[in-house]
Amino acid sequence: MSAIADLEPAAGARPRPRILVVEDEMLIVLLLEDLLADFGCEMVFSGRVDLAVAMATVEALDGALLDVNVAGVFVFPVADALRRRGIPFAFLTGYGPSGVREDLCDAPIVSKPFDPQLIENCLADFIAR
Repeated sequence: MSAIADLEPAAGARPRPRILVVEDEMLIVLLLEDLLADFGCEMVFSGRVDLAVAMATVEALDGALLDVNVAGVFVFPVADALRRRGIPFAFLTGYGPSGVREDLCDAPIVSKPFDPQLIENCLADFIAR
């Protein structure tokens, strides 16, 4: 059982943490969907940056996993919207830290291909906030 699934929700909190996933590679989306379910989280998905910005602005979210380059569009506007709302996020990227905008490099950066334990660690950090 995941350490995340063992966390007790606070009074009045949603029973399952909601995690925004912005990714354009469907195999990765399916893998993340399975991992998030295993970790007791609900995935909220967008494969487009413009829609993800809208979701990051209004959806009830506990965190986000963001591919840096989504169908040729950088995901940084989504990160900006999440940061304005105080919602934690991590980048999933094959570019490494050099692919992340300098002012966002304080967010966790998980290199692809990723170890599921690194995703669980990010989720635990999101939920602990």
